[in-house]
Amino acid sequence: MKTYTFLFLAVLCNISFLRAQATSISGKVTDPDGIPLIGANIKLTQDSGTTADYEGNYKFSNIPSGDYILSVSYLGFEPQQKQITLDANEKLKINFTLTPSSEQLQEVEITGRSEKSYKNNLTFAATKTATPIKDIPQAVSYVTKEVFADQQAYRVNDIIKNISGVNMYSYYDDFTFRGFRSGDTYINGLRVVGLFGPEPLLANIERVEVIKGPASAMFGNSIPGGVMNRVTKKPLEQDRKAINFTLGSFNTLRTTADFTGPINDSKTLLYRLNLAYENSDSFRDLQEKKSYVIAPSISFLPTDKTRINFDLVITRFDGKLDRGQPIFGATSGSDIYSTPVSFAIGQTSDFHKTDVAYSTLSLNHQFSKSLSFNASYIKYVAQEDLEEHRTSNQFALDANGDPIPTLMGMQVITRKGQTIADNLSSYFVYKTNTGALEHKIVAGFDYNAQQQPVGNAQSFARGYLLQGGGASTRAADFPNFLRDENGNPIPNVPHFDLQNPTYNVARLSDYIFTNSPADPTKYYTYGFYVQDQIKWQKFQFLLGGRQEYYNDISNFDQPDEQITTQHKFLPRVGLVYGVNPDINLYGTYTESFQPQGVAALNNPQAGGPFDPVTAYMVETGAKGEFFNKRLAANLAVYYIENNNILVNANDTTNPELLRQRGQEQSKGIELDVNGRILPNLSITANYAYNEAIISESDDPDEVNTRKENAPLHQGGIFGKYTFTEKNLEGLGITLGSNFVGKRNTLEPTLQLPSYVVMDAGVSYKVDRFNIRFLVNNVFDKTHWVGGYSYTRLYPGTPRNYLLSVGYTF
Repeated sequence: MKTYTFLFLAVLCNISFLRAQATSISGKVTDPDGIPLIGANIKLTQDSGTTADYEGNYKFSNIPSGDYILSVSYLGFEPQQKQITLDANEKLKINFTLTPSSEQLQEVEITGRSEKSYKNNLTFAATKTATPIKDIPQAVSYVTKEVFADQQAYRVNDIIKNISGVNMYSYYDDFTFRGFRSGDTYINGLRVVGLFGPEPLLANIERVEVIKGPASAMFGNSIPGGVMNRVTKKPLEQDRKAINFTLGSFNTLRTTADFTGPINDSKTLLYRLNLAYENSDSFRDLQEKKSYVIAPSISFLPTDKTRINFDLVITRFDGKLDRGQPIFGATSGSDIYSTPVSFAIGQTSDFHKTDVAYSTLSLNHQFSKSLSFNASYIKYVAQEDLEEHRTSNQFALDANGDPIPTLMGMQVITRKGQTIADNLSSYFVYKTNTGALEHKIVAGFDYNAQQQPVGNAQSFARGYLLQGGGASTRAADFPNFLRDENGNPIPNVPHFDLQNPTYNVARLSDYIFTNSPADPTKYYTYGFYVQDQIKWQKFQFLLGGRQEYYNDISNFDQPDEQITTQHKFLPRVGLVYGVNPDINLYGTYTESFQPQGVAALNNPQAGGPFDPVTAYMVETGAKGEFFNKRLAANLAVYYIENNNILVNANDTTNPELLRQRGQEQSKGIELDVNGRILPNLSITANYAYNEAIISESDDPDEVNTRKENAPLHQGGIFGKYTFTEKNLEGLGITLGSNFVGKRNTLEPTLQLPSYVVMDAGVSYKVDRFNIRFLVNNVFDKTHWVGGYSYTRLYPGTPRNYLLSVGYTF
């Protein structure tokens, strides 16, 4: 018996010994700087794979001896594989250092961003070259498609809450940057038509960037607050396919599809196709949206020196133009809660249809390691068809000419038109050394043109009916207005009763219209610029200058064509100091330039000519990367001065008279944080303190007042935590909150209240399915995201939910 017991114990010991000596393969996956590549894919066989942990480590245990091919891949890096032979009881340690794929080295964004993170490392628009954001001496904020997905955002307006210092002005493509109202629209660094209507869709957008402050040295005439650039999705070298279906509050139905990968075996021809469709209502009366996006993209990489990309985007918007919520009265005592936030003015038959098509062709050719040529061209065509009942921005008049606070004056506008934009950006990049100095020199030429061809026209029905026929909006005609039995003027378009609203199919034949064909117009700009990014030890210098020429044409291609030309030299100076490998300090000086349009310059009624709007900015700050470079934090302190702002003079005898207000100032502090704190915890957070005031004016009541829709404080945070425990694996939770302080409107006596909104959601990923459920505005906070006046406020969306199911294959 003792013998058997001894043999049994010996066998157990041998088994334990063999287990302890079992074969295994382990190692670490890093980039060339030694930074762990979290989530890198490691495959040993077709059926055996794992991912690298937070430190980049991986391990395979209890592997039979034999020959294997160990392969490692990570998006944005060249894959590697090693052939190994594993003997019995052997423990191999094999490390991998992956090099960035060539798509990371392009100067023009030809192939797509492969990262899957809230953090973005590079920007192409801020310096015209692929430059790490940390090395740019100017604040650059961004939101990536990964944030879009976790917040179930569908439009640009849904995601600007993630960007410091950016605030909605209205429901349109309309924002304030550091207190200054937004201007032109940019796609892939190229200026296109600002629609100022439909909110841009995100289905084909890789990320949204905001280059803070004046950017005229790069883009020519631009506003002083910043430039928003939308970067479209480009083809990837990896096969990726995904579809997503979403339903939610207000009868929301959406679907998107994203397909990308190589077309041929050599991967010299890549494709991407983005599709999207939406059919939804709104919490706002009468408002609905039917829209779609078709966006194919092809990248051709014939050699390692030449890259070509072609994008085509076709978008249709079909809905109504929401002009906002009116409230009772027009005095300092008016109650902002006097009408429900769902309350919209309009009629059932109103419509707004916009068709947008644009195509982009980009080229990058590397002549040598030192010299490359880059060019991008975009053709953008927008067509609009509009019929709307909207406020006349005034309350109804009684028999004495006083406003009736519960009756809204109305007007009808019908409009058809087309706007065309062409933009060419071309430049050389030359890299060289002079002694201890490294140079990256950019020299280029830009051309941008926008035109409204013959055939654009609109018609108006507004004002009050006149005795003897016709209609007028002029206060001087008040004694001649046609009256009802109570002596009140009879409107051309019936007033809208704010207490008892009614909606009908409008009969436009009942109104008196004034036709207003638009004269064909065109403007074009061109500029020459030179920029040098210089590296010396821990210092990086950015020196640049642009000579800009702006040409505005009235009565384009007509016998009485008239051209107005303005020009300006625009400098840019920046300095970056590397405190250590993770933290940079920077400072910059830059200017902006905005010519006054030809309508203001050549209109005798406007009171011109007027000087161009000019601005400058001084900014300093710090940029850092933390948690193994997975989290980025940017801090900026700035001062902006804007001069010669053109506003309406509010002259009762001449409504077209304009005046230059004088000077505006904006100063503040901004903080943006994006990335991962833990492998399973991603966050995006921001805060902005912005004091934007009118500092000089010929109207003393304006001086030192805060600019409209420019809150003193605003910020927010959003995070996603994914459980890694075995029983909860694949489950994630999202939490977010954003706040906006009090804001002035265009009415001196009307102020929008501050608000805090909370969002919460849960997600579950199993196999290839990803299910997301999100509740926005959890506590159903009544709030306003922007506003013009008592007649046009823009309430935020009440509590709502979105449920999406996605599948990747």
